[in-house]
Amino acid sequence: MKLSLSLLCFALTVTAVAQKAFVGFDRNDYPGDARLADLHQRFAFTGYWLNNPPGTTSNSWQSKRLQLRSAGFGFLVLWNGRLDAEIKKSKLSPKALGQQDAAAAIAAANRESFPSGTILFLDQEEGGRLLPEQAGYFFAWTETIAASAFKPGAYLSGQPAPDGTDSKGKPVFITTAQLVRAYIALANLHPVTLWVAQDTCPPSPGCTITPPPLKSSGTPGADIWQYAQSPRRPELTRSCASTYAPDNNCYGGASKDLAIDLNVANSSDPSHGR
Repeated sequence: MKLSLSLLCFALTVTAVAQKAFVGFDRNDYPGDARLADLHQRFAFTGYWLNNPPGTTSNSWQSKRLQLRSAGFGFLVLWNGRLDAEIKKSKLSPKALGQQDAAAAIAAANRESFPSGTILFLDQEEGGRLLPEQAGYFFAWTETIAASAFKPGAYLSGQPAPDGTDSKGKPVFITTAQLVRAYIALANLHPVTLWVAQDTCPPSPGCTITPPPLKSSGTPGADIWQYAQSPRRPELTRSCASTYAPDNNCYGGASKDLAIDLNVANSSDPSHGR
């Protein structure tokens, strides 16, 4: 009986550890040193841009790693990848462009003193099936990171997207995350840590800092799930609209001038960047 009770306690402990969830935030602009202590009362980790975030011309996160680490934050280290139009317009091949951008990401991570083994996430903003040039860029980037002291990750869509019909004429849906994982296995490439964006309610609970189960993201094996975005997408968030502010942004208990995206992970430092 004592042995059985011991095994039961051990099983419950393992289950509790496995189900531990941590909430973090990300945003394009650095929130400011003065707000870090208050934010860390709610959030275990933060996104951290290595280059200019989407739609910006500067990077306010630069040189802020030590302040964030001192405040207790873990990291999601991000590199803003190229949109399809940029890849097509480049004078470089998609592969060469991906390798060049990966080298720049590695240099930036070193300048910011991120330790060896830190996961660098490529921000793949466009969802659906990757076009040939997008795939060429994407996997050149991840493979170049894998050959360095760092590890590759990707922020990409976990939102089902239409992908034609099957043999019976029924609509087929795919996610970028599923396709990337399948291609990695098929081509025997290095593993890529997946950070999936899926803000549809459900499975997302909306703008709440109570962490949803990571397994509910819809992407088996995802390491991070971005479950709320600012501003919300009305067509996807009707059933959880009340969890967002009247201006459609998510503040997560933070100041009303600090719109954020919310994420859940099974680690307080998903990039292992401390």
